[in-house]
Amino acid sequence: MTSEIFDQSDVILERLMHLHPKFMDLNLERTKRLLEALGHPENKVPPVIHIAGTNGKGSTQSMIRAGLESAGQSVHAYTSPHLVRFHERIRLAGKLIDEDHLTKVLEICENANAGEPITYFEITTCAAILAFAETAADYTVMEVGLGGRMDTTNVFNKPELCVITPVSLDHEQFLGNTVGKIAFEKAGILKRNTLCVVGPQQDEALQVIERQAVNVGATLKIFGQHWHVWEENGRLLFQDENGLWDLPMPILVGAHQVQNAGAAIMALRMLGQNEDAAIDAMLNAEWPARLQQLKMGPLVDQAGSSEVWVDGGHNAAAGEALSEALERLPPRPLHMITGMLNTKDVKSYLRPLAKNAISLHGVSIPEEINTLSANDTVAAAKSVGINATVANSVQEALAVIVARDATARILICGSLYLAGIILRENG
Repeated sequence: MTSEIFDQSDVILERLMHLHPKFMDLNLERTKRLLEALGHPENKVPPVIHIAGTNGKGSTQSMIRAGLESAGQSVHAYTSPHLVRFHERIRLAGKLIDEDHLTKVLEICENANAGEPITYFEITTCAAILAFAETAADYTVMEVGLGGRMDTTNVFNKPELCVITPVSLDHEQFLGNTVGKIAFEKAGILKRNTLCVVGPQQDEALQVIERQAVNVGATLKIFGQHWHVWEENGRLLFQDENGLWDLPMPILVGAHQVQNAGAAIMALRMLGQNEDAAIDAMLNAEWPARLQQLKMGPLVDQAGSSEVWVDGGHNAAAGEALSEALERLPPRPLHMITGMLNTKDVKSYLRPLAKNAISLHGVSIPEEINTLSANDTVAAAKSVGINATVANSVQEALAVIVARDATARILICGSLYLAGIILRENG
């Protein structure tokens, strides 16, 4: 939350911040208590597509939604965190929730909660579920917040479809310190007699997911076994037991989007959609702050002939995917402006990017109490071989880079929170 208040919903959200329990524990009891007080809206939500995973959840969700909407289906969508305004988290039948409706469901949830301890994510997710239950749609695409098994979104007894995107190390303090432990948490979204599309996985993760599917009686559609996706001659090729589709490459930038696209296409297949929906999923998906080039605004004006890009990835797998995506862009000298949270493994994120970057300016994330200090970011960058220095702000770093290299590719990265601030300030 920012300290500046724009809407009535911001006032309520600020109050909800203070209901947080003393200790952060992942469980569903607070959520179930509130949903019961609300009359169980989770049972009235349109058919749910539930998406878990470490990386690629948002991109996969956006492609599934684009494909369904192109086929004339109305789709609710839930994602987190937001980049600029909270309203971005809740999309009702294709449109962002409006201020009046958001204020209404937040007030209902606040009153029903009656001051009991509950996390910000838990109570706002309940508000989203209430909004979904009140609004007609064909599908509801729900993105897991943290983990899966004990995530607040895991309250639907029989989702229409589940998707598990690639699992890797992240949020180890909550989910466990091995890929297998984290995969167990992600696989907690599996339910009896449901289908689940499984994206590319490390062997350890896949074994855990397969074991959990057997335990609960879920059916898996696994990358490399039941479906395949690859790039060939600038086209995306997708194949499963029903045949081969020759599709345009996804509009979302990066080689890692091929695997996300594959999971989205397989999900669309399972939902009965045809090749036209898959084509539109590739061409119409939008997902801000995932290697997004800024085209206008104050930062672009300040950069002159240099490019300005924003990316919100923040873990080792995201660093690897970002490095590979950068190598596919037309050559330009890369200068990074990086701010991260103090809960992240900064070295693991930066290590794959060391071969790409000429320089890095470390910044603190404005308005964020859990920011890693600029000095610590710089120390981590230097330890993996990146020439790094501290900057007091993104604007200061940008000015230094442009003065030294008028044709730079400037990448502002390391956190979705930083990305959100940049998108807001840049208009």
